[in-house]
Amino acid sequence: MEKSMKQYAGRTFNAEDIEQIQWTRKAFPQLSETELACTICETLGWVSKSGIPKRVTCKKFLVQLAAEGTIDLPKSRGTGGNTEDRERKAAERVSQLSDKVEEITRVGNILLEIAQAGPRLQLLRAYLRKYHMLGDNGAYGEALYYFITDGSGAELGCMRFSVASWWLEDRETWIGWTKEQKDSRLFLIVNQSRFLIFPWVKVKNLASRALSLAARRIGGDWLERYCYEPVLLETFVDRSHFMGTCYKAANWRLVGQTKGRGRNDRHAERALSIKDIYLYPLRRDCREILRGDKPFKAVNPDE
Repeated sequence: MEKSMKQYAGRTFNAEDIEQIQWTRKAFPQLSETELACTICETLGWVSKSGIPKRVTCKKFLVQLAAEGTIDLPKSRGTGGNTEDRERKAAERVSQLSDKVEEITRVGNILLEIAQAGPRLQLLRAYLRKYHMLGDNGAYGEALYYFITDGSGAELGCMRFSVASWWLEDRETWIGWTKEQKDSRLFLIVNQSRFLIFPWVKVKNLASRALSLAARRIGGDWLERYCYEPVLLETFVDRSHFMGTCYKAANWRLVGQTKGRGRNDRHAERALSIKDIYLYPLRRDCREILRGDKPFKAVNPDE
């Protein structure tokens, strides 16, 4: 690859693309980081298979370019300080809350609260870093984060939904996908990439109840945020640590196992633990939609 070219998230940017990004930043200095990312997506045609601008991925690319000194980023319009300060404050709050919380053994109704960008999202990610075995590595591309709460607002757990894995043989077999069909409609699958019930919460069937609640609303929430509606959920269960009982109770389908490769490992070079693959159809006709035999639901964000 030529030195002037850059690769990010599966896309190659040539010298003209980088110059266009630099020009946009200089020509519109008043734009926020999000507005800048949206503008660059539009000018470069950087969109998903459904035509939705890849704003989140673009913002991460801009951060990389800024770290290399290629561009400068707009100053944050918030008042929360830099990222390290925000993460530290969120971690301190988690420690304070964890020290004070009492064991919870019974709840009534449970709710899901989307953790919007800002203090709530920072808090949720701090919980993942402290209590989830995989921590919080950030989400690639589109993502939604939820707090699980009771009727009084007490936090019981959290979950993260993000983009699907690129390659899963047993999933592709269950769908009946060709490579071309997968390449064009993979975005219609959403991965539950983190699921955490806080260690002081000892409520029977809470995990399966939260999964069922998430399955009922993720389609509408994703449509509102990203302008298209997913039709299938996926997740992985590491059998060396968990049995997948809550997924079975919530009617998720065990369809096979992973091959022990990470999402970026295309040459089988990294050995990871084998995990069970669970799927949850959000529509009865999800396989027909994923194969392109039926249309998916999307909205125009400009309307």
